[in-house]
Amino acid sequence: MAGNFWQSSHYDQWIFEKQELLRMRSEDLKIYTEEEYQKLMIFWANLIQTLAVEGIQQGHPKTRMQVIATAIVYFKRFYARRSYKDVDPLLIACASVFLASKVEEHGLMSMSNLIKTIPNCLKKWPNLTYDASSKNSGLYDAEFILVEMLDCCLVVYHPYRPLTTMLQVGFFDIARDTNVKDVAPFEEQCWKVANDSLRSDCSLLYPPHIIAIASIIVGAELMNREKDIKVWLPELSVDFEKVYDCVNTIFAMYKTWKTFDEKEHVKPLFDKLPKINPGPTF
Repeated sequence: MAGNFWQSSHYDQWIFEKQELLRMRSEDLKIYTEEEYQKLMIFWANLIQTLAVEGIQQGHPKTRMQVIATAIVYFKRFYARRSYKDVDPLLIACASVFLASKVEEHGLMSMSNLIKTIPNCLKKWPNLTYDASSKNSGLYDAEFILVEMLDCCLVVYHPYRPLTTMLQVGFFDIARDTNVKDVAPFEEQCWKVANDSLRSDCSLLYPPHIIAIASIIVGAELMNREKDIKVWLPELSVDFEKVYDCVNTIFAMYKTWKTFDEKEHVKPLFDKLPKINPGPTF
């Protein structure tokens, strides 16, 4: 496991330029607009979170969030290089949760138990159906296909550690000196933004420390507390062009999410997709 992000496969193989990402999605973007594609990614991130919460009951909530975050990144990486019509996304979503639970050492998750949670999870989206007879067997193969597509690059660097460091070592020290109040709600908001960023392309476009800084900026704007970070922000040695590009990516995701009625909009998006391969074959 690489201890340094800059020497990791995450940095070397899984950070893309925007135009490169659009080019890799060209097959799906013949079917969907960019906004529709982003709505689908929001849906799949929400479903993965639901699967993980239902399937992983034990452990600390932040540990569960690490599993969820890793699973969402696996899913996004897979479909950065494959089309939705190549392999059923539900299979890859389940495989991502199962694989992430092992990689993050969250304890053994049974694939059979995960399978049992699927119908219950899909109750949130009543217009969607799940044909267990045709898909359950494919779930066992999907993990191997996922690992192969990821090229065994299973270590994911998330923004949580740099976010914690920046808040506790940097911002909170300045906050004490400048009498900034209510730092706990502000920290909670920044963590929420970091989690929400998983529904955007941030994890495929930016290093984790950039996402962490962007989460603090967005958190401050959402709480109308921009003045609280004015002293802290200029002290950072960072590419602010990338930071504000990341900020704009997060706000664009929030704008799309706000107008996205999943119960009404997901099925029409699914209906636009050509018949998907029933199993994870290449």
